[in-house]
Amino acid sequence: MKKAVILFNLGGPDKLESVESFLFNLFNDPAIISIPSIIRYPLAKFISKRRAPIAKNIYREIGNKSPILELTQEQAKSLENSLSKEGNYKCFVVMRCWHPRAKKIIKEVKEYNPDEIVLLPLYPQYSASTSGSSIKEWNDLCKKENFNIKTKTICCYPTENNFLKSHAFLIKKTINNLDKNFKLLFSAHGLPENKIKKGDPYQWQVEQTVQGIMSKLTNENIDYIISYQSRVGPLKWIGPSTDEVIVKYSKEKKGIVIVPVAFVSEHSETLVELDIEYKKLAEKNGCSFYKRVPALGIEENFIKGLTELVLQQETRGNFVSSVMCPNKYAKCPCLEI
Repeated sequence: MKKAVILFNLGGPDKLESVESFLFNLFNDPAIISIPSIIRYPLAKFISKRRAPIAKNIYREIGNKSPILELTQEQAKSLENSLSKEGNYKCFVVMRCWHPRAKKIIKEVKEYNPDEIVLLPLYPQYSASTSGSSIKEWNDLCKKENFNIKTKTICCYPTENNFLKSHAFLIKKTINNLDKNFKLLFSAHGLPENKIKKGDPYQWQVEQTVQGIMSKLTNENIDYIISYQSRVGPLKWIGPSTDEVIVKYSKEKKGIVIVPVAFVSEHSETLVELDIEYKKLAEKNGCSFYKRVPALGIEENFIKGLTELVLQQETRGNFVSSVMCPNKYAKCPCLEI
């Protein structure tokens, strides 16, 4: 039996000339800006044009492009190799805001002609603006293309054991031999507060992830905090903000060890925002040292966790069967996708 695994990620511009178009795709997503398309389209055009020069400067810091496609392809290859020991699996990468887009990959999956499909977002914690948007786009396009095939959706895995082990392993590796006077910052991408109030489970799931990681670091006696980065626009966002937390503890002359807890691939938010901008901010405010824990990438525990998630799926129904959600008891809204 042939099975296709679809890995979803956000994507990123492959050259500086792509930055504005990438930003337009991002802000034109109704899951990001929830207003009628007749207003959203010109607004997305305006925002992307205005932000493009700033974003281009960010990508100039990391080779004039985002590395996320190549890194996601490495994850797909590693997962496919792992799954191949258990059956006939092929992994495909779909990006939400840049290439390869879902429409193109659906054609490739059709040619592969699998018996079953597993949808697997590379967002461990569910949000309607990330996993939800990618899953909805895939399902909508499949219906439009009349591509009716047995499909299982893994909505999220914030407390999957190997995912937590992967983070704990990389944290231990980073803090080994460090001065113990540091603050461990679990930094996740922020969301507008109004999305959380409407029932998005993202913040709660981030907290569950951090709680799970810390349960595996009980011998380390670590002082930690959760914070949120990458705020844009005038809306009130969930907090505390990572930059404010960095300033606070740097002024107390503590070391800063930062963990990208919601990113599994290196990209502009880790390589520029965390590694360059926040490091400068910490040093400017007197921190004793600044270290950043790597994103999970193809760390073996993480790939093992993804493998087990895929293998656990039992497909039922003719099109999209029930969503696999580890938080059903919490009435996670992702069950409604």
